[in-house]
Amino acid sequence: MRQFSSSKTFLAAAGRRSHSSAVNSAGPVASLLKSRSVVRFSGPDTLKFLQGLLTNDVRRFGEPPHERIATIPTPNMPAVSEPPMYAALLTPQGRFLYDFFLYRPAKEAEKLDPTGSGPGLGSTECTELFADVDASALDELLQTLKRYRLRSKVEIENVGEDFQCWQRFGGDISEKSSEVEEPGAAGLGWGSGVDLAGISASHGSDGGWQWFKDPRLDCLGLRGIFPTNTTPPLVEADKETSEENYLVWRIENGVAEGSSEIPKGEAIPLEFNLVGLNAISFDKGCYVGQELVARTHHRGVIRKRLVPLKFVNNDGKEVEQRVSLGSHVIDTSSGKKIGSVTTAIGCRGLGLLRLDDAFKGSGSLALEGQKDVKVEAFRPKWWPREWVPEHQEQSAVA
Repeated sequence: MRQFSSSKTFLAAAGRRSHSSAVNSAGPVASLLKSRSVVRFSGPDTLKFLQGLLTNDVRRFGEPPHERIATIPTPNMPAVSEPPMYAALLTPQGRFLYDFFLYRPAKEAEKLDPTGSGPGLGSTECTELFADVDASALDELLQTLKRYRLRSKVEIENVGEDFQCWQRFGGDISEKSSEVEEPGAAGLGWGSGVDLAGISASHGSDGGWQWFKDPRLDCLGLRGIFPTNTTPPLVEADKETSEENYLVWRIENGVAEGSSEIPKGEAIPLEFNLVGLNAISFDKGCYVGQELVARTHHRGVIRKRLVPLKFVNNDGKEVEQRVSLGSHVIDTSSGKKIGSVTTAIGCRGLGLLRLDDAFKGSGSLALEGQKDVKVEAFRPKWWPREWVPEHQEQSAVA
């Protein structure tokens, strides 16, 4: 579970406006994610090794890149690129342990050579992946992975000193292409003055690292791994902001991240919405902890889910720094506990609540032992219709 003290976030500056409104007004901003680190997997068994462990289907990285991004090949950018993947490692009992953002770096043969006159040399076979992981659990994660490795021909390295993780979010960035602007416009009969090669090169670093749409949700913006001590492309000097602003952005969208927000060894992946975040494949075959995930999914009814929360007083004014992690949320009309707070920052948080009670709209939710602190729960816009309690019941009966 994660709790932060208040700092100079857009939330504080926005007064009664939502944090999302403040960030959107500021335009796209970027945060260096100091809470994340980077692990490198390499070797001929890389895909096979991860395929047997993680919840998502990493075999995709072994196929020819299929996502067409609006660029032309340059010495630092391929014409076709494979988007990143979100996945999780579970316990054998199907409980959450660690999350991963997996990236397949561009191969030299997919870009132009340094002179820009022809294709680069080398194989396009995937023997290397990078993973953006929770820095607070890095040592445990490496030990766990190496314990599973056995005789697999795969090297697992901590490269957190060489690479950093970044997030770009806010403004109308989620409504644009994965490359932010639309450099392919010239090919559609307008924007003929666009320098395609220049824009293509501007989106990637010298080593071919680039921004991608966040693999979980478009509304979260762009994510990428970039070399340490360099500023990623498209990040303006006055548009870099603290990681806490990204945290509040995620909270308002109802998304937890990392082992400190998704309780390690306890969280049930479907209750923390990992299916909706594109972290789980139900077609890939066996992986560690698959049985519980598949059984819960096919049962079709999830009684509790992670939801975004706001904490207010009896007058409806936002309450700062009065919420402890693990605080129970109760329905004051019945006295029944309906869940608990898992993440908190300022007047915002995330909580694992019973859906039947979370969205009654009666204003009856409060913190146990702090009945002057009211709790407002929100249904994120990205939730599919079948997660709504009434629809779940109809599906179960059918």
